[in-house]
Amino acid sequence: MKRGFPLLAILVLAGCKPAAAPAPAEPSRVGTAVVGEGPAQPAIQANGIVVTRDELELSFKVGGIVREISVSEGQAVKRGQRLATLELTEIDARLASARELSAQAERDLARGTELRTDKLISAHDLEVLRTNAAVAAATLQEVQFNRDHATINAPDDGVVLRKFAEERELVQAGEPVLRMGPRSGGYIVRTGLSDRDVVKLRLGDPASISLDAWPGRILKGKVIEIPGAADPSNGLFPAEIAIEATELRLVSGLVVRLRLTPASSSGRLPYAPVAAIVEADGNQAAVFVVSDGVAKRRAVQVAFIDTAGVAIASGLAVGETVVTDGALYLADGERVRKAEDTAAP
Repeated sequence: MKRGFPLLAILVLAGCKPAAAPAPAEPSRVGTAVVGEGPAQPAIQANGIVVTRDELELSFKVGGIVREISVSEGQAVKRGQRLATLELTEIDARLASARELSAQAERDLARGTELRTDKLISAHDLEVLRTNAAVAAATLQEVQFNRDHATINAPDDGVVLRKFAEERELVQAGEPVLRMGPRSGGYIVRTGLSDRDVVKLRLGDPASISLDAWPGRILKGKVIEIPGAADPSNGLFPAEIAIEATELRLVSGLVVRLRLTPASSSGRLPYAPVAAIVEADGNQAAVFVVSDGVAKRRAVQVAFIDTAGVAIASGLAVGETVVTDGALYLADGERVRKAEDTAAP
């Protein structure tokens, strides 16, 4: 009986031996990004239309029936080239009548001058004749001017952008007939801005321009005109942005999206990707900051959200690394491994 005790003790001690410690968990693979910086004010987003600079709407000085429009939309024209003409029958009749009346008034004045020399009419009668002659001459000059402007000639080399009238159509004086864009003017973007946006802009502020016609291409530009009053028809402030020279083929009428950066904004703020935000309540949010392979949850204050990212008012510094992909599934203090740091197989 005494010999069996050591064996029993050995078995009991063997059963009390501690289990082997579990292997440490593998760090989670996550995508990361470095916090950048950007303007302390959000960029202004707007839509616009591409037009040629110094576009001209050409019209007749007088109303009438269009006899001929000798150009078509998209046609290149030369300076001085005749573009459109009115029917001149009525205008020529007025011109002939004005010439006859002016000639008659001159003859009356000459005869009255002779009569005044012989003291057969009074000085007052002679002044009336002189006034009549001057009025008739001015009327003739006016009708002749209208006759000269019953045709539309190209003011410069350019391209016909649009026709507003057709032949045999009755148009009123000053009504647009053709729209022309000079070749030497380049292209601009016209847009309408709200009151809270237009007050932030200054002449020369940079602009990024994207076009649906050229996906993925971003053109550069700058603000060249800021209005002093709103358009009463829509309440927006019409502004113009010059497009820098590009090899892309631009045509009037292209729709663009604008991103205007007010240079007057003071200071810079850290910018984090939108994907780094794991929780938000108003301007309060949280991100995971990676340091020494550990992701730590940190509260931040959001200034605003822009297409370039989330501007951070406080809580982050430029150059810190934040988790983007996989941030929603992390726990505070969890060990992580950057996806880009993973060794290639």
